[in-house]
Amino acid sequence: MRDNLRRYRAIQDALTQWYPGQPTSTVARHLTTLAALISGIVGSKSTQRPSVATKIPDGIKPESRVKRLSRWLDNARILEEAYFLPYVDLLLAQLALETLVVVMDGSVVGRGCLALMLHVVYKGRALPLAWRVRQSPKGHCPEELHIAIVALLHTMIPEGAKVVFLGDGECDGTALQDTLREMGWSYVCRTAMSTTAIWEGEPFRLDVLGACLQPGRLTDFSVMLFRSDSMLFSEENHMKMHKNQ
Repeated sequence: MRDNLRRYRAIQDALTQWYPGQPTSTVARHLTTLAALISGIVGSKSTQRPSVATKIPDGIKPESRVKRLSRWLDNARILEEAYFLPYVDLLLAQLALETLVVVMDGSVVGRGCLALMLHVVYKGRALPLAWRVRQSPKGHCPEELHIAIVALLHTMIPEGAKVVFLGDGECDGTALQDTLREMGWSYVCRTAMSTTAIWEGEPFRLDVLGACLQPGRLTDFSVMLFRSDSMLFSEENHMKMHKNQ
């Protein structure tokens, strides 16, 4: 219980201290519930409300804590502009002093839904920054959704920040790559070994080059067609292929 209380108070103090301006009584009350929610998630290592409630040190029954969290989450006045984005702006302003590494991935959520998320990597953790949820079974999201969520995050990135985008084979679409280049982002993603590239004017498949490379060799060449198992590094309209052990 003592660890729960210490963690909860540290989170509450941070949320209040870094909130822009002086929180009103209503906002302060909502921040207290938000601190309890975050503390409970960290303590329980779960997002299930009954589990989260067991790690909230407020002296009331767990059932009452679950109801409190549910009311907060279902409250139409709890908007991301008031309780999420201010902290995202602060976080990115600090992390952008060095290279920002953002990761895109999709996860099954709820019942029959898929969440496409963009995270920033910080001390080995992926912190969610932007997401879109769609009614869909497991599978890849359309490239238009990739571009939309990247464009959304781009509005939050401090001007002049250096950004590296990481993705798996789902994120190797040419339109997405064009969008990343226009934004000035570098990117790393997987693609199929059957992808065709051009080197000194000659087209070839990546599996041919891969068979010729020694482990640890880094090669830079222009891409003709970018269509998932080799690692591709692209910056300033060039692609680099690194053959692993």
